[in-house]
This record gives sequence, C-alpha cells and structure tokens, in this order.
Amino acid sequence: MAIKITEECINCGACEPECPNNAIYEGGVEWAVSDGTSVKGSFTLLDGTTVDAEAKNAPLSVDIYYITPNKCTECQGFHEEPQCAAVCPVDCCVPDEMYQETVDELMVKKGKLHM
Repeated sequence: MAIKITEECINCGACEPECPNNAIYEGGVEWAVSDGTSVKGSFTLLDGTTVDAEAKNAPLSVDIYYITPNKCTECQGFHEEPQCAAVCPVDCCVPDEMYQETVDELMVKKGKLHM
C-alpha cells in the first residue's frame, strides 16, 4: 500500500528529503517518474497508462505536500518502515487504501525505479 499525506500536513517539509524514491513533492510542484530514480524512456503507471519518465505530471495537491503512489514503495528494500511517517511531526503520513500492494509488488516497483 502506498503512503499518502493527509490534510493535517503543516507543510514542514521534513518528509521530502527522507524519501529514497523522491516520491514526495511540495504542493503545487509537478512530478516526474525520472526525478531521483534511474528510469529513462517509457514507464507504466499504476493505472496502466504509459508515460515518458521525464514528462512532468500535474501535482496531486496544491496546498500541501503529496506522495505520488506511482513512486512510493513504503521504503521497502531501503528501510524497515516508511521514513516519511517516521519523521512526520503530526502523523499525517498514513497508508493509502486506494493503492493496495504486497511487499513483493513494492519490491518489484523499487526494482523498476532503481535499476
């Protein structure tokens, strides 16, 4: 399951540098699969859409930090727990029920992001 940032976010930014996949962005900032990963060329998103890894995508939030589920691996293969949740002072980094993924699926995603 990917992690999401709830509306309780105070925009402190503590989570952003902790993400090994660069999946966390400040509100209003566009994201790309290639940001902080080794992905080049085309990449298939969770919804089955294929995009250019370097193409900028619309922000998922304008007002608060957000996590793109297409890059979130819950820190599997890097840390024992999601680092965003570990450092969040207001506990607003929580599991995203919309994206149910097993540990094996998250590890496959990690492998695709960091070849």
